[in-house]
Amino acid sequence: MNKKYKIAIIGLGYVGLPLARLFATKYTVMGFDINKGRVEEINAGYDSTTEIDNDVLRSVIVDNNPFNSGYDNGLRCTSVYDEIKYADVYIITVPTPVDRHNRPDLTPLYTASNMVGKALKKGGIVIYESTVYPGVTEEECVPVLEKVSGLKFNVDFFVGYSPERINPGDKEHTVDKILKVTSGSTPEIGKIVDDLYKSVITAGTHLAPTIKVAEASKVIENSQRDINIAFMNELAKIFSLMDIDTHDVLEAAGTKWNFLKFKPGLVGGHCIGVDPFYLAQKAQEIGYHSELILAARRLNDSMGAFVASQVVKLMIRNDIKIKGAKILNLGITFKENCPDIRNSKAVDVVTNLEDYGSHVITYDPWANPSEVYDEYGVNSYCDFILNDLTEDKKFDAIIVTVAHQQFLNLNLNHLIKEKGVIYDVKGIFSKENVNKRL
Repeated sequence: MNKKYKIAIIGLGYVGLPLARLFATKYTVMGFDINKGRVEEINAGYDSTTEIDNDVLRSVIVDNNPFNSGYDNGLRCTSVYDEIKYADVYIITVPTPVDRHNRPDLTPLYTASNMVGKALKKGGIVIYESTVYPGVTEEECVPVLEKVSGLKFNVDFFVGYSPERINPGDKEHTVDKILKVTSGSTPEIGKIVDDLYKSVITAGTHLAPTIKVAEASKVIENSQRDINIAFMNELAKIFSLMDIDTHDVLEAAGTKWNFLKFKPGLVGGHCIGVDPFYLAQKAQEIGYHSELILAARRLNDSMGAFVASQVVKLMIRNDIKIKGAKILNLGITFKENCPDIRNSKAVDVVTNLEDYGSHVITYDPWANPSEVYDEYGVNSYCDFILNDLTEDKKFDAIIVTVAHQQFLNLNLNHLIKEKGVIYDVKGIFSKENVNKRL
């Protein structure tokens, strides 16, 4: 392993920054992001995503470009293209979203590949971490690199693929503690890529035989979870009609040693709620129409409307007027204990209830209200007074959509009117303290 590799990380979000910080403990690393505000906060030793403790981040930040300042290791971030062109290895960690028709949008990958192609020199290696369908790296990204750089693939430059496995908000399974899948465009490059990651990933690595195998392994990880959660959500709908508590059922079934312990819920975020569309799209291109994958997606995407309808039914049973009702929604991020609002399905609950004419107030101590409004047009509060409410100011209904730690000690009965209803999507409260759990 050449310890003198200069590494450029393209994209400094939930995936890129933890990876850049980790590599910077042993290599000189330049992080690149088009968001100048993001670059400035990182260089100041602050991570607004809260994935990295500020003290840990500051321990690797250096004052100048580490590529030409004599550092043995360290991280500096930039929005200036010229400052990354001296790298030997480029790792691309940009997002891979879907458009409004749920079709894969590779624009960020094309843009990043075009930029890296301009900087690429002979012997360079480009590693992709973004989640894609099998074939994207070699069939979509490599042609861009070749065209822009004027270099020949697998002669003048090489590529690798190592799918990200970041779990936002998880302080236990950090990037260095999750086994990493690696691959390369030739067996020799595969070994180099594997050794590079192995030098910083304490959990170890798995070298896949080809890039396509590595790409496929990533996209099925989240598709598998999506399908299993969809089954739980379908059970929740069935048991709701039978007036059976789904969590009680799962607790009983979970006593068998080989029962898979998934739970029903709102499936959002940038991974589980998006990645299956990449696999389904590729399958359709080669003549296979996915049935199970897309059925699971449709079912999971329907859960926001289902939750809203369940709340409305409970309110009607309690003779609560729906139009103008005051409803408290607890949580707007896509998962607990992190500020990530990407593809949040809690938003679906809010918008569906507003369609009924209810007035929904969203409280989330983790989410940035301006980001929530810019992304979804939903007003939210991160610092909201919930105590000492008079009876006329209490809520007609409360919905727990996200299991933030701050919610666990809330006295919901203190916030609700006498005839009000409490619906717990996440099942974090006992059934004795709520009207219904998903």
